[in-house]
Amino acid sequence: MRTKELRRAAPFVLPFLVLFVFVYLVPTAYSIEQSFFAVKRSGLGLGGSETVFTGFGNYTQVFQDKDFLAALGRVAFIGIIQVPAMLVIALFLALLLDARTTKGARFFRIAYFIPYGLPGVIAGLVWSFLYAPSLSPITRVFEHLSFVGDGALPFSIANILTWAWTGYNTILVYAALQAIPEETLEAAAVDGCSGWKAALFIKVPQVRPALLMALVFSIIGTFQLYNEPVTMKSVAPNLSSTYTPIMAALRSLSANNFNYAATQSVVLGALICVLSVLVFRASAKRTDA
Repeated sequence: MRTKELRRAAPFVLPFLVLFVFVYLVPTAYSIEQSFFAVKRSGLGLGGSETVFTGFGNYTQVFQDKDFLAALGRVAFIGIIQVPAMLVIALFLALLLDARTTKGARFFRIAYFIPYGLPGVIAGLVWSFLYAPSLSPITRVFEHLSFVGDGALPFSIANILTWAWTGYNTILVYAALQAIPEETLEAAAVDGCSGWKAALFIKVPQVRPALLMALVFSIIGTFQLYNEPVTMKSVAPNLSSTYTPIMAALRSLSANNFNYAATQSVVLGALICVLSVLVFRASAKRTDA
């Protein structure tokens, strides 16, 4: 019986597995392999070169690379200030959409989702215009307000991310709210729990898995930050070419240091995996408690 079910499912699962292996697992394995090698050039680089095994030499260099470590610190800081605020706003908007007294819920669902539908580069360009000291209508009103200074850059990037992804997470949480059984809400109303009390004590605990998934996706997306800071370089010359970990890896790649770029990518991927696991384990402990 189980064999028959596997045969029926195979045509649907195999295309995904093939793409997953060749598009994800194979490049990942190749990057890990390349991270243990380095290219040694003779003379001034005009002579020959050879690829040699360096063991964990590239990893030692990564953890001593001040630019790469600073890039990790920047995206971590952006995530700390942006992700919680975004999820709180998304939860609030989803609860508003789910309220029975809300009018025009279909319109607002589309309106909230539109920013996510725009490509990240376009969103970055729009906000770069609003941040540009010589072009922004905001900075013309507040002459001493700067969105592209060293201290303001993390908050400016966090604002773009919040604007672009809040709608997506709102719809994600709203879908979870729609799955709550009507009998649960009716029983709560009979006990006198309705309105915002029902939202806080009945609905929010029911959508915790959706919030957890949104949290993990947001952590992954924050550490993979690239489009927004690269787009903002046109209005923020002080934004370095190693502002985020991916930008640092691409700089190594452009310098033909492929093995070191692979090492930076592996370290970044491992860090994202560890953080995701820690978030899931922390959530599981809270659920068991």
